[in-house]
Amino acid sequence: MKTLLKFLFFLFIGQISPAQAANLGTAEEAIAMVKRATALIDKKGKDEAFRQFNEAAGPFVDRDLYIAVLDEKGIMVAHGANPKIIGKSLLEMKDADGKAFIKSLIDTAQKRGSGWVEYKWPNPVTKVIESKSTYVEKAGNLTVACGIYKK
Repeated sequence: MKTLLKFLFFLFIGQISPAQAANLGTAEEAIAMVKRATALIDKKGKDEAFRQFNEAAGPFVDRDLYIAVLDEKGIMVAHGANPKIIGKSLLEMKDADGKAFIKSLIDTAQKRGSGWVEYKWPNPVTKVIESKSTYVEKAGNLTVACGIYKK
């Protein structure tokens, strides 16, 4: 019976994984979302942009893609997936390997204008620590970000 349950479990997992992978956001979609977000900040201002970014069912949340915005001090000022961290300082936050990835996100955006940052982070769907790649762009003193889980 135990062997049968294991078999069914792995069979079930095998059936889910391709469907989940098909529903993951792509690098191109992450870049496009960040570009739309920075354009909205420029056009409508921070308050309206942050309101839209923070809407769970809004235009800046799509499957596993969402916008996160940090100020230059590492304060999360908008987050489409976790409103509980808005207003919190995350500058010293580290990934599973001890990398200060928030600093890397801000440095990449503020010094280079845009780019990708790699780190390890728990996937909210699988609950497993996975490789994540986040695209960032500078918008004044803000860092606008959208990440993808890499398979």
